[in-house]
Amino acid sequence: MDRHHLKTILAMTMALAFAVAFGCAGSGDAEDTGDVRPTSEFDPGLDDPASIAGTEIGEGESVPELEPVYFDYDRAMIRDDQKPTLRSNSSAIAGKGSWRAVVVEGHCDERGSEEYNLALGERRANAVKQYLVNLGVSGADLDTVSFGESKPAVQGHDESAWRWNRRAEFRVVR
Repeated sequence: MDRHHLKTILAMTMALAFAVAFGCAGSGDAEDTGDVRPTSEFDPGLDDPASIAGTEIGEGESVPELEPVYFDYDRAMIRDDQKPTLRSNSSAIAGKGSWRAVVVEGHCDERGSEEYNLALGERRANAVKQYLVNLGVSGADLDTVSFGESKPAVQGHDESAWRWNRRAEFRVVR
């Protein structure tokens, strides 16, 4: 089995274990509170013990230089309005020799099955990685992982939350 397939299986296993351990956090009767951007990053390391391609995901950290990239519903194609963000992220990565690796995390909203969302999150992370490679970032410095729907940036059960959960985020390993 090649490295890519092992990474995919490991990511799917992690997400499934997380879902089984923590279940659904929502009460099911959320109301629309408007368009709310995520205000904080999720806590690194709480449920990310696995090592992907030798990079400890739990040891990665969010950095302000790398902005998230957002996706349309059920799509993994880089949107035109997100390309400037990726160009900026590319420049930030190129300027940081102290970063050992950058992990691209693919995320989805809650719609769709868990398995489907894990696969969609992986396609999103891979699309971002490929775009960065096309901009000149070394693919050897980038790892990918999918969390599917398991780590929403915004809680809610409507488009005002879902739009912020369809994303790719970045973690830096120093």
